[in-house]
Amino acid sequence: MNFADIELINNEAIHNFELFVNGHRAFIDYKTKDNKIYLVHTEVPAELKGMGVAEALVEKTFNYIEQHQLKMVPLCSYIRIFLKRHPEWNRLVA
Repeated sequence: MNFADIELINNEAIHNFELFVNGHRAFIDYKTKDNKIYLVHTEVPAELKGMGVAEALVEKTFNYIEQHQLKMVPLCSYIRIFLKRHPEWNRLVA
């Protein structure tokens, strides 16, 4: 599935980066302090599992962080595993 046309939403009111796919909401829960974003938890509904949604969500979130010149603290286990597979993104780690 191609996620390029699906916009990442920064829902600041509830501290979530959101991706809506086929009517379902996937999200990364985050906290902010100074110029750092603490990525706490990634969640993808069962209906979207195995479609690459989590990876697309993380990549879009990393692009957002980079575009806004922020640093991240990866607390989420999925994001830490993603960083091991994609070490090029370690440049964003605080």
